Amino acid sequence: MQVHAPGGAAVTGGGARTGAAVPEVTAATSLRRMSWHWRLEDPAGSALDPASVGVEVPEEDNQGDAESWLGENWRELLDRGVAAVTLLEGERKVYGPMGLDET
Repeated sequence: MQVHAPGGAAVTGGGARTGAAVPEVTAATSLRRMSWHWRLEDPAGSALDPASVGVEVPEEDNQGDAESWLGENWRELLDRGVAAVTLLEGERKVYGPMGLDET
């Protein structure tokens, strides 16, 4: 079995069974990285455009960085009318909505 590494070099691997199915991996699936970001929500649960409340929500590389950003900014979001947030990885809902109320 040969696998082509970046740059076109062929790498021959042993141990593969003859006739074994090898899943096709495309550039889209192997290089695709999901971003982690927060969806801002009003008191009724509707999504808010971050620009409409004067904030920029970053797209982070991992869940921890996204959660750290929220930890540093939740009070400002609450002051600007954001009632809840939902954490998304790409389009997948991770958790939420989570209220920003201090009580």
